[in-house]
Amino acid sequence: MFAQERQTENLVLVTLDGFRWIELFEGADSALIYSKDFVHDRNVVSQFWDASPVVRREKLLPFFWKVIGVEGQLYGNRNFGNRVNCANPYWFSYPGYSEMLVGFVDKRIKSNNKIANPNYTVLNYIYDQPAFTNRVAVFSTWDVIPAVVREQSSGIYTNGGEESASGAMLSEQEKLLNDLQRVVKNPYGARYDAFTFQYGVEYLKRARPRVLFISLDETDEHGHGGRYDEYLKAAHRTDDMIGKLWNWIQSDEQYKNKTTLLITTDHGRGYAGKKGWKGHGRLIAGSSQMWFAVIGPDTPALGEMKNEGQYFQKQIAKTAGAFLGLHYENVEPVGEVVESMFIPELLSDNHATIRSKK
Repeated sequence: MFAQERQTENLVLVTLDGFRWIELFEGADSALIYSKDFVHDRNVVSQFWDASPVVRREKLLPFFWKVIGVEGQLYGNRNFGNRVNCANPYWFSYPGYSEMLVGFVDKRIKSNNKIANPNYTVLNYIYDQPAFTNRVAVFSTWDVIPAVVREQSSGIYTNGGEESASGAMLSEQEKLLNDLQRVVKNPYGARYDAFTFQYGVEYLKRARPRVLFISLDETDEHGHGGRYDEYLKAAHRTDDMIGKLWNWIQSDEQYKNKTTLLITTDHGRGYAGKKGWKGHGRLIAGSSQMWFAVIGPDTPALGEMKNEGQYFQKQIAKTAGAFLGLHYENVEPVGEVVESMFIPELLSDNHATIRSKK
């Protein structure tokens, strides 16, 4: 599918669970940040508020806007008619992650129960290619993600929920993380995102995978808890972690200028009125509205995408494969590649198709 000029050899996918497009493109929401019901720490006003949405979004997410907004692309600002949506009708986590990684909507996936995904995912497909076997890894705060990626049958190294790092030759940092996780508990979820992220980074440095998926959860946990201050702080911390990861990638010989970073969310959430922002689902307006961000050697530096367009979550799977030069298919038609994420000269119809397994 891709010509020889393609530079991407590695892919990192990061997700922020239930993080709204509104905060990504407009920063802190005035209808929420001044609410005594949702904000207990008033310091977030001075930290994240400004009258200008351009200024306050950069205060909240400096890496997204100072780096990806300059060198990469951001999709989903509905103020410009640039729309990204879930195609599934449920608008919560398991259906979202399944759509994202499988590439089509399976209406049987309609709960968050921890059951093995009946569908082969793009990560399973990539893992089954000889160049990627034992080179794909998944780290998640939410303990259902291992089921989404079919951990038990896939062979993919997966660490989710409160799992400790395992395997031969753990780094000293991984051993320390294992010890800390036993005593430092997150009252809002399975574990802190910082543990998930650091486990993923340490595995990246030690095991050198070619594909890494890091799934974070605290934005959604604090949203459901009605703590807008903590929701903002969680997003800001995640932005900082992703920035540090990207800086390391660009300093390492194996990954520098050979890695694409793709960031998105599993679903949106409601608007500020009537406490709707706390929840999401098919009865809550705004819950299907999401976004994409991407940066890497094969992506034009277009910044904020202001063209009118409609994109769907199901396009992530085939797009992820395409960055690695693979043509992902499944038993049902999958969402098409987001072609604007690629330098036009790389797109070609003259390359052989590699078909996925069922």
